[in-house]
Amino acid sequence: MSDKNKIALVTGGSKGIGYGVAKSLLQMGYKVAVTSRSQAAADKAADKLGDFGEIIGLEADVRSFDSQKRAVQKLLDKWGQLDVLVANAGIGNFGSVEDLTVEQWKDTIDTNLNGVFFSIKACVEALKKSKGYIITISSLAGTNFFAGGAAYNASKFGVTGFTQAVMLDLRDKGVKVSTIMPGSVATYFNDNEPSEEDAWKIQIEDIGELVGDLLKMNPRTLPSKIEVRPSQPPKK
Repeated sequence: MSDKNKIALVTGGSKGIGYGVAKSLLQMGYKVAVTSRSQAAADKAADKLGDFGEIIGLEADVRSFDSQKRAVQKLLDKWGQLDVLVANAGIGNFGSVEDLTVEQWKDTIDTNLNGVFFSIKACVEALKKSKGYIITISSLAGTNFFAGGAAYNASKFGVTGFTQAVMLDLRDKGVKVSTIMPGSVATYFNDNEPSEEDAWKIQIEDIGELVGDLLKMNPRTLPSKIEVRPSQPPKK
């Protein structure tokens, strides 16, 4: 099957890493669905990316399994199959455990960890049929803890471990599973506004390129966990 006949779903694809991944997949010939909590944001991203290939925007909240199931069903109703899931949607709430609110903790875990589980759970049967690929976006914070990172570290440590377990669960079903663990990326994450000062950081197209490289890998080989960081960060 050529890439032009393959279908990908990118959660949190309206901006940032998800947007960069969606663009890369479109350039490879994939048909792509991007999700956002806002239909307007999903549609805006789809409009901007439409010059690169066939794309749709779907409203979906990764914190809700039912919402994820509805989005996957809409994709299947339109294209009939699913070959790649990029579970990217995530948020950051940072602060000392003394200051972190229960609401911030819950929203971080619900989005970053439960959201990955719900996304995979909603897609797994379709991916088993297509012998597809699951790629989760974790973080270097998924193995490196830091002060003020209680909620974020917990969520990303969880994503890293969860993805590796899913890899073992599904590889005998013909489904490949990898997690990408970026360091500093020039995105809108945590209310950042990308600028020229972020030129040293990983760029969203770099993660898109990495996803493409994984999908091109010989089927006999599985890079299951990939750490990626800026090559020349500023000296502290």
